[in-house]
Amino acid sequence: SNLNINDVLGNYSLTLIDALDTLAVMGNSSEFQKAVKLVIDTVSFDKDSTVQVFEATIRVLGSLLSAHIIITDSKQPFGDMTIKDYDNELLHLAHDLAVRLLPAFENTKTGIPYPRVNLKKGVPPDSHNETCTAGAGSLLVEFGILSRLLGDSTFEWVARRAVKALWSLRSNNTGLLGNVVNIQTGHWVGKQSGLGAGSDSFYEYLLKSYILFGEKEDLEMFNAAYQNIQNHLRRGREACNEGEGDPPLYVNVNMDTGQLMNTWIDSLQAFFPGLQVLIGDVEDAICLHAFYYAIWKRYGALPERYNWQLQAPDVPFYPLRPELVESTYLLYQATKNPFYLHVGMDILQSLEKYTKAKCGYATLHHVVEKSKEDRMESFFLSETCKYLYLLFDEENPVHRSGNKFMFTTEGHVVSVDERFRNSLWEDILPGEEGSAQKSKPTELKAANFSSNCNRVPEERRYLLPLKSNYMRQIDRMVGLI
Repeated sequence: SNLNINDVLGNYSLTLIDALDTLAVMGNSSEFQKAVKLVIDTVSFDKDSTVQVFEATIRVLGSLLSAHIIITDSKQPFGDMTIKDYDNELLHLAHDLAVRLLPAFENTKTGIPYPRVNLKKGVPPDSHNETCTAGAGSLLVEFGILSRLLGDSTFEWVARRAVKALWSLRSNNTGLLGNVVNIQTGHWVGKQSGLGAGSDSFYEYLLKSYILFGEKEDLEMFNAAYQNIQNHLRRGREACNEGEGDPPLYVNVNMDTGQLMNTWIDSLQAFFPGLQVLIGDVEDAICLHAFYYAIWKRYGALPERYNWQLQAPDVPFYPLRPELVESTYLLYQATKNPFYLHVGMDILQSLEKYTKAKCGYATLHHVVEKSKEDRMESFFLSETCKYLYLLFDEENPVHRSGNKFMFTTEGHVVSVDERFRNSLWEDILPGEEGSAQKSKPTELKAANFSSNCNRVPEERRYLLPLKSNYMRQIDRMVGLI
């Protein structure tokens, strides 16, 4: 029940594994090769450890797959990342881990997985029947890649079944999903619908699964979800950069009624501008990003929860999360506006000033007092550092190699590759005949843009992305002025 300390560590060299592809993206082949050999020689998942299925999937499974793809890529875009006598060991490790996670999908009446599993013994006997939407519905990218690399549809099938089960439970009235569900009854235990903790990556993976696998129904679900988010969660004026009214903000509402449930937003929500960039809704992304950046400027960090009505943190710790950096990076890629380089510099300097410790970087226990905790989450190296590095490295192979890359929700880099677009699972799920029709990723269209803007025009590139009066309005809103 402690938000701040959770069972993600697993006793399986989490940070070493999670950081593998960061070394590759930074072009450090000797350290990458050393780290991969360390993993091959020392990591085993045959452990009496109870782990979160979601965290083990995005942090460990995703990184093993990403590193395997980098090692076996014939083009080697990041420099020579090959491993002498490599025999798909990381893929075998990923397979072994995924098999140990599979019991979470058994004995659930809905197909929505248990949140935790013991790597040796399966689902613990005292397991809860409640899980969050993001945890159960954000496994498809990693499980899908594994299935398609192995030619074994099992993993993608269970992950896809969970997504469909959650989707089928959305509200008849608003089309929204809650944040906590009973995996046996399909009853919503938590009816909060928002973009932050418990929900965030569910929406992200509907879109990213489509980008990677080209399954049309993933895009259809995403478009419907995005439309419902715009209709029920978005508050404030209609356009970002013109008109009267409050700045646009996405709030937490009751999934059935669309009524406001509380007046806080959480730091995980800062990923959403980046997702909006991916669908071309750049204008709206600019506004939402400016709100989170204003909070960062006030504290030199992003509190886990911020109460926009009280203009104060509700939950004051900052565990070095990457979401604001990720959205900054993606907005810079879309607009090339130097403003976002300044934002990145600001974030970098805050991290150096407030979080640097003797041996790494520390979680801030309290963003106002700047007290530290003896903990550096693995996502600091796999995401926060990677996105900051890529923001400033214009010549990076991610941008220059001609390969198309996508980042998982844990920041692991995956090439968007034809081999992931051959569907294995449609023969298994009955009544899915239409799913064989593929859409090209270039056809990506999201519903209900506040402005259908694929790229910011040249003349706006060197102006502030948001008009200064609107910037000041946001600064006032978070108590900066």
